[in-house]
Amino acid sequence: MNNFSKTEKLASEILKHKALYYQGRAIISDHEFDQLEDDLRKIDPQNPVLNLVGSIVKSADKVKHNRKMLSLEKTYDIEDLKKWVNGFDIVSTLKIDGISCSLVYENNRLKIAKTRGDGQFGEDIYLKVQWIDDVVKNLDHKIIKNCEVRGEIYCSEDKLFHLSEEMEKIHLDRPSSQRNIVAGLIGRKENLELCRYLNFKAFDILTDDIKINFESEKEKILKDMHFNIAGFNFLAKGDDLESVISEAKEFMGEGDYLVDGLVLTYNDIKLHNELGETAHHPRYKIAFKFQGVSKKSVIKEILWSVSRNGILTPIALVEPVELSGAMISRVTLHNYGLVKQYKLKQGDEIEIIRSGEVIPKFLSVVSQSENDFIIPELCPSCNHKTKIEDIRLFCSNAFCPGKILEEILNFVQKIGIEEISSKRLEEMVKKGLIKNIPDLYKLNESDFLTLDKVKEKLAIKFYSEIQKSKNVDLVTFCAALGLSGGAKTKCEKIVRSGFNTISKIKNLSVEELQTVESFAEKSASEFVKSIKEKSELIDKLLSVGFNIEIKDTSLSNKLQGLKICITGELTEKRNVVEERIRNHGGILVSSVSKNTDYLLTNEEASSSSKFKKAQELKIKIINENDFNNLIA
Repeated sequence: MNNFSKTEKLASEILKHKALYYQGRAIISDHEFDQLEDDLRKIDPQNPVLNLVGSIVKSADKVKHNRKMLSLEKTYDIEDLKKWVNGFDIVSTLKIDGISCSLVYENNRLKIAKTRGDGQFGEDIYLKVQWIDDVVKNLDHKIIKNCEVRGEIYCSEDKLFHLSEEMEKIHLDRPSSQRNIVAGLIGRKENLELCRYLNFKAFDILTDDIKINFESEKEKILKDMHFNIAGFNFLAKGDDLESVISEAKEFMGEGDYLVDGLVLTYNDIKLHNELGETAHHPRYKIAFKFQGVSKKSVIKEILWSVSRNGILTPIALVEPVELSGAMISRVTLHNYGLVKQYKLKQGDEIEIIRSGEVIPKFLSVVSQSENDFIIPELCPSCNHKTKIEDIRLFCSNAFCPGKILEEILNFVQKIGIEEISSKRLEEMVKKGLIKNIPDLYKLNESDFLTLDKVKEKLAIKFYSEIQKSKNVDLVTFCAALGLSGGAKTKCEKIVRSGFNTISKIKNLSVEELQTVESFAEKSASEFVKSIKEKSELIDKLLSVGFNIEIKDTSLSNKLQGLKICITGELTEKRNVVEERIRNHGGILVSSVSKNTDYLLTNEEASSSSKFKKAQELKIKIINENDFNNLIA
């Protein structure tokens, strides 16, 4: 086949699969589609099909974008990503697998809503987004009245569960998958009310009402406008890139909506303007995607296990199939809601996906068997009755040994007791040696000798490892507690923001936590509620001798306890100044409140909301020279 005919064939294939994807009927994986584009780019890099973004929309529904909504350059390789970062400050957000949407506001009111479309023109979806709760209809911001907010429309697991039930009631086909239903609903011409089961998260704002100097500032602005946001992470010079990627992979396996990677953006807006854009993508943004490969297999059995929260989690044992170089025989089914929605059972043929080397998960049903659909009425661990709460199935026994075992196992793994395996813990729970986490620290060497095949040397090792774990830093201790939204990276941000003692963390308020990077109102509320629930556990661990180390990186205590907020341009890089605040004992806050001690800015008069709020509350406003004198 000559290059011309090969080019035509590839271009035709790409167009076909673009159309199917935007109709919610994709038949190949994202990775396979990206491979088609790469193949075409090698033989015809200027082919116009490569610059076609999104879907083709009907002329009657077209709405022009004032600023193009471009696609993103993408990579699957961590080393390529590091080269792109190149030592710059970056901001990362989760790459949500949904439909990109632009919301245009004039004089505080939502005037236009449109999809990305072909990048120049989008489809008018104004009437549809009126049904989406997460879409703000009227802005509530003191300065910004006219702007464009960009984000992603998606469908969470719990919304999909209830949507599926309603569609069945009104005699519509049930959703085939969480991925395809968004395009399906947005493309419908009737039953617009079903769009109330969709979600929206914002990730960008364009406005002339204020000057935005850094990408990281957008998080606070969007929060102030009451948008749910796509979880901003500021990475100075790309530091912590691996941990952010690891957290994203964990979310892929356990999160309640679909993501397929991360979007990374240079933080300095000046750099955006210098680098500019191609016809296809901005040069200051990149998508790091997890390679997703899907295959079909047959369910042999569905097993239910109890989590540390008492939730029964379903796992499908499937006919072994090779995915991404690994032989797969177990597939996560997430929760009761997903199993009920698709009536999953033994003998069903399903499509499964494995992305980014995380646990393989269910994608869709290929064909259903005639076997009975069964949901367990009794807990597999303790035989107590199960109870249904929305999309989850719970064990009704607060002292379920399976729940307790998972709670202890999570703590043991996170706190770093490597010698104690899950089988050993199970044996210890069955023998009655431990009933909760603090019991671990009450054991002596002779207790371990009662375990199978444990001699004196191993008993001493077990005892020594457990006792050694009592000397631990605050971040690791908090991460081990199993707090809601308490991943290690999140705990680290809390501690670095000045909440650096267990007492401060126990007494955190939702309002205080919202000043910490990556915490919106919902995630802050869940974390605070969780820490209150764990208060008794924390006290018991302290009583058995836990020594929580506070890693003091301060150069001095000249700013000890002072809350400092920054706005506007600085002569030095912002992350350098932020680190200096922390190094001298100060607490960096992202917004001005009555508890703020200083607003740091070089602007003598500013239209920024932070500046005006500081003036209203009579907060002391200092410039960089004043700040340097404070720490001199």
